[in-house]
Amino acid sequence: MEFQYSAADEAFRKEVREFLAAHLPADIAHRHALGFHPAPKDDLLRWNRVLAERGWAAPHWPREHGGTGWSPVQCHIFEQECQRAHAPSLSWQGLRLCAPVIYTFGSEAQKARFLPPILRGDYLLAQGFSEPNAGSDLVSLKTSAVRDGDHYVVNGQKTWSSEGHYADWGFFLVRTDSAAKPQRGISFLMIDLRSPGVSVRPILMFNGMHYVNEIFLDNVRVPAENLIGDEGAGWSYAKFLLDNERTSSAFIYFSREWLTRARAIAARETAGGMRLIDTPAFQRKLAAVEIDLQALEFSVLRVLASEKTRWNATAVASALKVRGSEIQQRATELALDALGLRGLRAIDGFADPLCDPAKASEAWPGDVAGVASGMLQTRAVTIYGGAKEVQKNIISRLAFGL
Repeated sequence: MEFQYSAADEAFRKEVREFLAAHLPADIAHRHALGFHPAPKDDLLRWNRVLAERGWAAPHWPREHGGTGWSPVQCHIFEQECQRAHAPSLSWQGLRLCAPVIYTFGSEAQKARFLPPILRGDYLLAQGFSEPNAGSDLVSLKTSAVRDGDHYVVNGQKTWSSEGHYADWGFFLVRTDSAAKPQRGISFLMIDLRSPGVSVRPILMFNGMHYVNEIFLDNVRVPAENLIGDEGAGWSYAKFLLDNERTSSAFIYFSREWLTRARAIAARETAGGMRLIDTPAFQRKLAAVEIDLQALEFSVLRVLASEKTRWNATAVASALKVRGSEIQQRATELALDALGLRGLRAIDGFADPLCDPAKASEAWPGDVAGVASGMLQTRAVTIYGGAKEVQKNIISRLAFGL
């Protein structure tokens, strides 16, 4: 593995930076830099369309479906530069989670129907996996889909559906065969959330934000043509999707940006007449997170480069997810620690006056907004996508045979 970027890679980085400088709207970049989640729906769709016009909306997709054909290193550089420029991350639910299932297991008709609008940013998708009594234990899900002619009739409840209030479509795990073994009775179904019988209710988080939801399905009639792949194969598709999610959930770009933010705050704040960044205690904390993040980044690059390894791929994805989520928490905690007492001020999302750069002052600098919210939001990262305790069980079983 090469530890230096080639001249061609650096030329590519320059191209990406120039594109971002020319095409990323300043208002979108400002809102994303604040650290609130989620970004406004219009921001996500506007930026998706800009990237789609350039052909850069889904670099990780195969070229035949609209991907770029970039190398793993180029994809890594692109993600780095987007985060550095404060471009919003495009909707994971559609581009990173659902679409790979469709282009891998779906029919040609389904690929033609769903992939182009997802790529263009015509609409957003919601994930319907977790249920009140089936979170990390998805095989226990109860939502049923009963075949009735050329439709399925779906009944049940999903929870923790990120950005479901933004979405027009959702991809759901449903039980199509209650008599089969739990894993074999699950199917993967696309559902139009504007269908009669669908209701989306907000779950307000303790940082004051609304980005997760409950989705209720009451006798929702779904065309059978919306079944992705084979009936009863949904558990296999879900494992494929979750491996992608856990690898991506390392979130090295997110953590890198929060470390940069923590460093900038610490360079301004003082403790005992000394800049916080110059105190040995803060330097040790900063260095410890930086070292662990660098190690994680190289581990992710090895996966992206398809390096041969003796370790089970699912175990590796779980390990990256665990480590990445822990580092996200440490990076946001460091930024809030550096902010000190200013971090106690309640800030009402993007509508708060502190989010207006014209209102920044010496007492309330422009980087205050979003820090506390970002730290609180990352309390959930060791839970969603598979709780840390469950991931450790997967690692112990698949990597070490325990």
